Amino acid sequence: MRITLVTDAWEPQMNGVVRTLSRVVQECREMGHEVDVISPADGFKTIPLPTYNEIELALGARDQIAKRITDFEPDAIHIATEGTLGMTARSICLKWGWPFTTSYHTKFPEYVNARFPFVPHKAGYAFMRWFHNAGDRLMVATPSMREELEKRGFTHIVAWARGVDTEMFHPSKRAATDEESVYAGLQRPVIVNVGRVAVEKNLEAFLKLDLPGTKVIVGHGPQLEELQEHYPDVVFTGSKFGEELARYFADADAFVFPSWTDTFGLVILESMAAGTPVAAFPAHGPKDIIPGSNAGSVSEDLQQAVMDCLDLDREVVRAYAEQFSWRRCAEDFVSNLEVPPKPRRRAFWRRLRKLGGRAVPNIPAPVRRRISAVLRKR
Repeated sequence: MRITLVTDAWEPQMNGVVRTLSRVVQECREMGHEVDVISPADGFKTIPLPTYNEIELALGARDQIAKRITDFEPDAIHIATEGTLGMTARSICLKWGWPFTTSYHTKFPEYVNARFPFVPHKAGYAFMRWFHNAGDRLMVATPSMREELEKRGFTHIVAWARGVDTEMFHPSKRAATDEESVYAGLQRPVIVNVGRVAVEKNLEAFLKLDLPGTKVIVGHGPQLEELQEHYPDVVFTGSKFGEELARYFADADAFVFPSWTDTFGLVILESMAAGTPVAAFPAHGPKDIIPGSNAGSVSEDLQQAVMDCLDLDREVVRAYAEQFSWRRCAEDFVSNLEVPPKPRRRAFWRRLRKLGGRAVPNIPAPVRRRISAVLRKR
């Protein structure tokens, strides 16, 4: 297929959303699909997202996006994020009457409220419903996230699994001795968190714990200086990448994931793939991945969860992570796309070219779905 992916989060950013999307694109291309990624890296005029400077918001890109789509003539369009590119692509698809899918990567209302407490969750979820319910399918990573969104009025939700690079993140990266470890000189056990150092990650819930050994934060972000000042006994390493990052996972004795705002937490699987067990609150993601796995512990008592992790078998932790495949993740993604029948696709792009990219009669999403269901049965 020819797939257009529109995302406000893309390389060189480094976060779970970007890692997921970039790996899915890679897998899709290896499966024979053509993927055109429209992102802020494409030369649009941009401004940094307030409080999150790594994300660039594209401005005035509507004509360029419309041209990219019409030139590519995709079979399916997926809008991954709710930023300016995502909203523009959504508007274009609705104007044309072309189906599209979306995905839910971040608990945006909680994220905004953590930074701007005067913005209530209710307002954030109203925006998210407006954005996602206009599409034909909304992809989410976990059953608990699906259940919550359905309760909040989101519709047409489908499952989209996640994967992990089990070659990059591997127990073999663990040092044979403490002296050879990336944590050489630190008191054991080493309890680590990897990710963005920001208020929505709830890192202080981890840093306030009374734990043996050494706490380590691997990453960068707007809360870094504040936490360094308040927690002088914690080791802050800054951002790490590639093989070096894999060693920081493997050489740790336990990983702590204190976030309540993530919808999955890709770092959970990366830590497990390295053989390092994960302690977490019963938030979306951890409570779907960890219970019953013997690869970590989920509890309202995060301190007890960490202590439980120190007794787990690292080989069992690794074996559990091996169940998660990026190829399966990409296959789920492709199967969830809304693809109109081939005759309709050809007629649509032919008509749009004749109209010079102007709007074609809009077909409401519910009608599109009924038509597609009938045609699939035929």
